[in-house]
Amino acid sequence: MRNLRLDICYDGTRFRGWQRLGGTENTIQGKLEQTLSRILDEPVTVSGSGRTDAGAHAMQQVVSFHCQNKMPCEQILSLLRRYLPEDIGIYSCREVADRFHARLNCKSKTYRYRIWNSDAPCVFDRRFVYVFADKLDTLAMKRAAEVFLGEHDFSAFCANKNMKKSTIRRIDAIDIRREGHEMIITVTGNGFLYNMVRIMVGTLLEVGTGKRKADSIETLFGQPREHAGYLVPAQGLCLMEVEY
Repeated sequence: MRNLRLDICYDGTRFRGWQRLGGTENTIQGKLEQTLSRILDEPVTVSGSGRTDAGAHAMQQVVSFHCQNKMPCEQILSLLRRYLPEDIGIYSCREVADRFHARLNCKSKTYRYRIWNSDAPCVFDRRFVYVFADKLDTLAMKRAAEVFLGEHDFSAFCANKNMKKSTIRRIDAIDIRREGHEMIITVTGNGFLYNMVRIMVGTLLEVGTGKRKADSIETLFGQPREHAGYLVPAQGLCLMEVEY
C-alpha cells in the first residue's frame, strides 16, 4: 500500500467546504475522492490538513491518501490536472512515508482574512474579500490581537455547540496590516476550532469600530460562544500555509 501526498489550492466559492457531505459531491474532498477513484480504479479516501468552511479558499492545502495502484506520481498529477474542475489546482503529488498523515502530523497552519475597508467598488476581488466600509481603529485592533497570542481556551470562538474535545489552542502569530483599501489579518496557530478565525476577526472588527474594548479580549477565554464577536463571511478566509 502506497501513501501519497498532494499539495493543492482552490477557490472555494462554489463549494460547500472541504468535508465530504452526504447527498452532494460539491465539496473539495468529494471532488478529489471521486477523481482519484476514477484515475486509480479503486476506492480512495483522502485526509486534509484542515476542514475549510463553505466558501473559504486555500492557497496551500495538504492532502494524504493510501492506494494500491502503482501509477507514477507524475502521471497521477497530470490526470488530476486534466479531470479536476478549474477551481481546484494541484501543485504536486509525491510518495511519502507510510506514517505521514496530512492532519495528524500538522504542526501549524496559517490563515489570512482579507477585508475591503472602503465604500469604493470592489468588483474583481469580491469573491475573496469581506466588504466592510466602516471606519476602523487599526491600532486598537492590533492591541486586541496581541491578547490572542499564546495558549488559551477558545471555546467562545467555536461555533460548534456540541464540541466534546478540548477547546484549548495556541496562537503563535497574528498580524494586522493595511494595503490600500484592504486590511489583511494573518493568524498562525497549532490548530483551529470550527469557525475560530472568522469569529476572531469578527471580534477584532467590533474592537475596530468601538463596540468592544481592546482589553476585553482576555475576559472571553473559556466563555460560551455568545460572549465573543460575530461570524464574518467565509469568502475573506484563505488557508495560506501548512507546516509539518
